[in-house]
Amino acid sequence: MSTAATLRARSEALAAQLPPLLAEAEHLAMTILMGEHGRRRSGQGEEFWQYRHAQPGDPAHRIDWRRSARSDQHFVREKEWQAAQSVTLWVDDAQSMQFEGDGSHGSKAERAQVLALALAVLLVRGGERVGLSGFSLPPRRGALQLLRLAEAFSNADHSADFGSPEARGMLPHSRTAFISDFMGDLAPVEAAMAKAADRGVKGVLLQVLDPSEEAFPFDGRTIFESMGGSLRHETLKAGDLRDRYLQRLADRKSRLAELAQISGWHFQCHHTGESAQAALLWMYGALERGR
Repeated sequence: MSTAATLRARSEALAAQLPPLLAEAEHLAMTILMGEHGRRRSGQGEEFWQYRHAQPGDPAHRIDWRRSARSDQHFVREKEWQAAQSVTLWVDDAQSMQFEGDGSHGSKAERAQVLALALAVLLVRGGERVGLSGFSLPPRRGALQLLRLAEAFSNADHSADFGSPEARGMLPHSRTAFISDFMGDLAPVEAAMAKAADRGVKGVLLQVLDPSEEAFPFDGRTIFESMGGSLRHETLKAGDLRDRYLQRLADRKSRLAELAQISGWHFQCHHTGESAQAALLWMYGALERGR
């Protein structure tokens, strides 16, 4: 089997985990005005966009004298803004993302990967360039790039207990999406967002959690162990930990929301038991608002 065919087969296998989500992405790609035509505005470019009335302060060389000769007013010839938009994705591949609670909704990693891939489909079909943060897969356009993304997700490392965002490779004034459970140390998240802000990068934080991580349905003797096995805690009264756990989780969400607000980003928490379509629509809309 050729490399392209292998990539396509792996991509289809990944996509098949959530057909309704990808069907919705197809529908959105056909009905939402996206890409270059949806982003038309004045700026540096090569193609003519429109004429506008000259205003005080416009230099004489910008006036289109041929168009102005047909009127009693002066007109400026504007060109279309054509700077290609780039979006980088960081999808947490750490061990913690393999958690899937009672198994009825799939793992957090599966949901995060499918959401990221569906978002990439929407963006690529809208003329955007999409890639992974870092230098392994720079932003590009086209169907082949979607296959590369699917291949990268299927070969995720899963070595660390908790993930740390990769801030390298972000182009100035581009956009990015961080998708993670954000259950580890938040210091790397803060550092990555600070680097992004220095480059004028705007983005979204999507926190993906399993419903049991929100409800904490544990009582009596319970052994809590990280997915990688590096952390372990045994208690005879798990119910006594519920209030403290929920408060710490609420504090973590509040901190993520605060970081997003300070940086001009958007934050949302998504549960694997909820509609994947809703999370996809939110991410796409938030990235559009962040331009």
